[in-house]
Amino acid sequence: MGKKVAEYIDEYFSRMNNLLREIPKDKIEEVIETLYNAWEKNAQVFIMGNGGSASTASHFACDLAKGTIVTDRKRLKVASLVDNVPLVSSWTNDSGFGSIFVEQLRPWLKENDVLIGISVHGGSGTGEVGPWSQNLVKAMNLAKERKAKIIAFSGFDGGAMKEMADICITIPIDSEPLGTPLVESFHVVLEHLVCSALKQKIESS
Repeated sequence: MGKKVAEYIDEYFSRMNNLLREIPKDKIEEVIETLYNAWEKNAQVFIMGNGGSASTASHFACDLAKGTIVTDRKRLKVASLVDNVPLVSSWTNDSGFGSIFVEQLRPWLKENDVLIGISVHGGSGTGEVGPWSQNLVKAMNLAKERKAKIIAFSGFDGGAMKEMADICITIPIDSEPLGTPLVESFHVVLEHLVCSALKQKIESS
């Protein structure tokens, strides 16, 4: 027999509270500084993710583009790579799902731009069609070639993205069924924190 709902709720909140103490604050500061530098240099920020992380990528792009606006200051250039459904489906149809982010980036990505990847497992693990999140890995390989900055938001052991990124914030959890929803929950918390702190930094500059 499964746990009672009240017990499940208590466990969820308890694990959230414990994880809060383990998320590295210095990494969060590095992410904010990297995005501030992109704003200063008029560099472009691109954001990507799959599944629930795709919705977080879209949300993050919205908050970075609008939520960091300071009156009479230039604005941060931000694009989500998940929101153009015709283009994503076209690349999937012609070249496979692994191509959807890297092919969107090819005409645009340049040195000093920032690529943000969001993934629960960071490209580790496999499913019915093979290794997870290889479209993120391919895009990060292009970013490395072009000397763009790479930021990753991951979970569990961080996966391939932890090894590839210049900065990786990993939500340190190692078990299901709570693992995935907790990682995704914290990714949303972090994007809100990053955006609000970035706006404050721009205001005070």
